[in-house]
Amino acid sequence: QVQLVESGGGLVQAGGSLRLSCAASGTFFSINVMGWYRQAPGKQRESVATITSGGVTNYADSVKGRFTISRDNAKNTVYLQMNSLNPEDTAVYYCYCNAVIATGWRNYWGQGTQVTVSS
Repeated sequence: QVQLVESGGGLVQAGGSLRLSCAASGTFFSINVMGWYRQAPGKQRESVATITSGGVTNYADSVKGRFTISRDNAKNTVYLQMNSLNPEDTAVYYCYCNAVIATGWRNYWGQGTQVTVSS
């Protein structure tokens, strides 16, 4: 019902920046929350940043001051601007949304995009 397509991942040197994008498409009425999660090998998936339809944001302590999440409701797209990247940011980043569909609401996940930060 909802497909999420991420883009913008890649390889960057420590101290550099990347901008991730995720566009939602399919059959839905609206999206309540969009966000980004990440998972490094051997570790649990963790929330990086989320943003509600009203613009309320939440960040993991490890990325506060460095990452900025935003969304374009008209395009059903969420962005993650990542600055001052360090090797600990290396992970697969997954786009997330909670969408309102015909039967209620449901969570969706993207396939993930690799972010690698070299030291």
